[in-house]
Amino acid sequence: MASCAAAMKERGYQVSGSDDSVYPPMSTFLAEQGITIHQGYDPAHFSTKPDWVVIGNALSRGNAEVEHVLANKWIYLSLPELLREVFIRGKRSIVVTGTHGKSTTTSLIAWILDQAGWNPSYLIGGLPSNFSRGARFTDSEWIVLEGDEYDTAFFDKRSKFIHYLPEIGIVHNLEFDHADIFEDLGAVQKTFSHFIRLIPSNGLLLANGSDPNLQPLLEVPFCPIRRYGLGGKQDDIAKVVSSEGGTTRIEVSGDAYELPMFGDHNVENALAAIACARHAGVAVQVIQQALRGFKGLRRRQEIIGRFGDITVFDDFAHHPTAIAKTLQSLREQFPSARLTALFEPRSNTTRRRVLQQELIQALSLADDVLLGEVARASLLSEDQRLHLPTVLEALNQAGCRAAVMADPQEMADKVASSARAGDVIVILSNGGFGGLHQRLLDALQSRFEDTAVS
Repeated sequence: MASCAAAMKERGYQVSGSDDSVYPPMSTFLAEQGITIHQGYDPAHFSTKPDWVVIGNALSRGNAEVEHVLANKWIYLSLPELLREVFIRGKRSIVVTGTHGKSTTTSLIAWILDQAGWNPSYLIGGLPSNFSRGARFTDSEWIVLEGDEYDTAFFDKRSKFIHYLPEIGIVHNLEFDHADIFEDLGAVQKTFSHFIRLIPSNGLLLANGSDPNLQPLLEVPFCPIRRYGLGGKQDDIAKVVSSEGGTTRIEVSGDAYELPMFGDHNVENALAAIACARHAGVAVQVIQQALRGFKGLRRRQEIIGRFGDITVFDDFAHHPTAIAKTLQSLREQFPSARLTALFEPRSNTTRRRVLQQELIQALSLADDVLLGEVARASLLSEDQRLHLPTVLEALNQAGCRAAVMADPQEMADKVASSARAGDVIVILSNGGFGGLHQRLLDALQSRFEDTAVS
């Protein structure tokens, strides 16, 4: 929403917005773009009648501004609808979907096409370091979109990606997530099957051929399919040649590529991007150069501070599988480090008990685990809510030193006071975590002020 707002402003629209929780890096980004964000919701924020009101999917009936828009019969639409009619229709649309890896893969493809000189439009659910913003809309025939399976709006319960008119559709992986809107894995598979049905006969479905939850959806007669993966009988296979010093070298169809990333999940991200770019007609040499120059995204294993030999990472991971992949990757990069994970149970899945055992298994990959309180806990019944005492007991039995700390400042002070040379600390949250990021950096700065490097 923030990135699209900036792009609309660049097109000459006057843009403002309302939210009850805006935090960095998006709050900083919006301020830099000169876009006014009102705190909270109040009809008084509408100083004049807008031409369009774009309603985010976090809002529902009873919201003061939503009620005002409905009562006055103003034109309103969802963000995916706006994108489809203003930016996507008539373009060659590449849509990246999946439970994990969407933002990185979308960023990779957009960067490759950019380096090919194609000047693509793109929309990414994060801030890619190779670009100045998360959305750009150009006159290019190509547009690259991160396709989210979450619902569109309170008035449209279909997944967002249903609106994106895919020519090339990528389904990267598929797991149960978003427990507030999907009943089970079957419901998630159903919405992805609807997405696949939208790919035309002159398009392409690129699918992770190694994902067991995805395989039942791939027997379709109406569009070409290419499967990719790290092994097995795939059309595109990545062979890892070496991985050291933050660089992974792979081979795909006899061509060598260097990735400034670590972990099998990032190899899969790159493989999907390579397969997509090659299908679109980008030369191998351009893809190789683009991958070498890829800088990643904010909040994806992003180093936000170094204090001597202590390294602090920020990561958006919140689903148990994503948490496990992040911690495994850090283990591989820093095999002798003490690994501390600070986790906020904030997403609509991890606030619930539905993947509690999987969350325990993921967090147990760290040496020390500090958990925040369950976000918006009062909105869940006790039998639905993540049971922190059980999580703590299981983690401690697994050999982790685990505790719950409700106060972000107390958590920051504890971590800073016990930090020692060689430590790796990672903050895992899809939100602001009560300002923990800056609190921790400040606490470490105070203790190691002569050695801090950002």
